[in-house]
Amino acid sequence: MKILAVVISLLIFATPALAENKLDSDNDGVPDKDEIEIYHTDPNKADTDGDGYNDWRELNTGFSPHNPAQVKLADNDADSDGLSDRMELNFYTDLTNPDTDDDGYKDGEEIKTGYDPLNPQRVKLTKKIEVNTGREQKLYYFLSDVRMGEFKISSGKASTATPKGNFKIDGKALRAWSSYGLWMPYWMSLKNGYFGIHELPVWPNGVKEGENHLGLPVSHGCIRLGVGPAKFLYDWAPIGTAVKIY
Repeated sequence: MKILAVVISLLIFATPALAENKLDSDNDGVPDKDEIEIYHTDPNKADTDGDGYNDWRELNTGFSPHNPAQVKLADNDADSDGLSDRMELNFYTDLTNPDTDDDGYKDGEEIKTGYDPLNPQRVKLTKKIEVNTGREQKLYYFLSDVRMGEFKISSGKASTATPKGNFKIDGKALRAWSSYGLWMPYWMSLKNGYFGIHELPVWPNGVKEGENHLGLPVSHGCIRLGVGPAKFLYDWAPIGTAVKIY
């Protein structure tokens, strides 16, 4: 079963407004306006996908109201545009239209390349990075205000703590040399090279620091990423990308 209990206080996303004097033609708990403009469900049919669960229940438990199978919004792509229904709701795009702004590019393509899927002009969305150097030891990356993903990191140890504050990526190099005697692959400079973000460092003899260090504050102040995530972020974030460290 998809779920038996609906926990309204712990929604995955904003609850459809159940509101005062809002028309709800099919009495499914989702106002017609929201069905038409946000969720693109049928305002005259309480159970749009005919799976036995009304649209309100599916939305409030994180399942797709457009798929009769037991599929979460994050795993469903109703219009096959390369963008999940969960992300469509985050970016306010049309779950049932692969090209919301009708510019000839699918919504998923635009998000992948950093363009606004709601603007037919080629307008870039702002990219930003946030780093939690506390117990969480995580890096998050955002397109506009939408969190796109996260990676485990290793920040500075107590004696060489990672600086906190607001910075920008001010330089990049595929391989940079550290004064501590290590190579730093996929280097992204912060504060004019005072510290940065990079892949697990490599000793001159070719030995790479282990993945087991990720999640622990052991660096000399830099933010270390694992193999794979470091290259991804290096390719994803251009010089000038804002970085907030806390």
